[in-house]
Amino acid sequence: MVLNKSELTDKINLSLGELRPHLIADGGDMELVNITDEGVVQVRLLGACSDCSMSVMTIKAGLEEAVKKVAPEIVAVEAVN
Repeated sequence: MVLNKSELTDKINLSLGELRPHLIADGGDMELVNITDEGVVQVRLLGACSDCSMSVMTIKAGLEEAVKKVAPEIVAVEAVN
């Protein structure tokens, strides 16, 4: 089943919402910025997460894995400023 952009955004926001408390506990947060036509989810890391040395690992091992579970059509998650 192919989701429209709105449905895809809702699923991704729910997935990111499950991870948000872990980021907040470390003084950070995130927001969904965009989903490209190529299937890349762009997020903005906020607070302590914005300059954390672990942010790449957080995105690849945490956010990207969680997003791909609910939306396998997503090819990557990347941070934007």
